[in-house]
Amino acid sequence: MGARLSVKRNDLVEVVAGKERGKRGKVLRVYRDENRLVIEKVNMIKRHTRPGRMTRQGGILEREGKLHVSNVMVVCHRCDAPVRVAKRRLEDGSRVRACRKCGEMLE
Repeated sequence: MGARLSVKRNDLVEVVAGKERGKRGKVLRVYRDENRLVIEKVNMIKRHTRPGRMTRQGGILEREGKLHVSNVMVVCHRCDAPVRVAKRRLEDGSRVRACRKCGEMLE
C-alpha cells in the first residue's frame, strides 16, 4: 500500500535536492509503492540493451531514472516557485490541492 503523495502525473515539479537540483519538468509516472517518480528530461540514465523481440536494435539507450518524492516540490503557477501543498475541502465536499504560499488551487 503506497503513501498519500502530494504529487500527481502531469504536475510541474522542481528538484530541490541531489545532483539534479534546480531542474524543472513534468511528472511522467508516479510509483506510489516506492515513493518515487519519473520526471521528463531529469535524471537521465544510460541503459545498455541487447537486441531482442521488443527492441530490434541494441545499444545504449538514454531514459529518465526514478527520483524520490522527498527530493521534489510542486511548482505553483501563480508563485512560479516550488511550494508545499495543502489539502483543502471545497463547499461541494471535494478535496483539492492548494499552494501554501498564495492559496491558489493546483488542480
